[in-house]
Amino acid sequence: MSLSMYQASVPAALQMLNSLSAILDKTAAHCEARKIDPSVLLGDRLFPDMFPLVRQIQMVTDHAKGMAARLAGVEVPSYADDESSIAELKARLAKTVAFVSGFAKEQIDGSEDRAISFKAGPRELSFNGQQYLVSFALPNLHFHAATAYAILRHNGVEIGKRDFLGMV
Repeated sequence: MSLSMYQASVPAALQMLNSLSAILDKTAAHCEARKIDPSVLLGDRLFPDMFPLVRQIQMVTDHAKGMAARLAGVEVPSYADDESSIAELKARLAKTVAFVSGFAKEQIDGSEDRAISFKAGPRELSFNGQQYLVSFALPNLHFHAATAYAILRHNGVEIGKRDFLGMV
């Protein structure tokens, strides 16, 4: 049995979005229990030239919604990138879950050869659907999710691999 484009994309995105939302719940509880201002963690980064936590989560949602939309051949929705609290990040994750969940298998399956082009910074990127999914969208989604996880774990939030995988 082969894996369809839908099966390889939408469930993976939903798993990461939902696990990050649950991780943010643990982050809020961690901050409350230790009297830490959540904005300290939201602004933290692993290294000075890396994005802070808030931007890592924004990037996860950007890659999830971009992946689903581009594979389906529809316009990618634009978000303001103005979140400054855990609640606002959770709302962004929920909005992205709703968007990604709205795609039917028929909209994404068969997109292996769909031409996908977009700007990433100053560069124009071009892929077919399968290349985009396997070599760009999923790796970026997981990179930013793993980096968000690492920032929080580094700051003492009691999360583990099962949290990251959404298996708690």
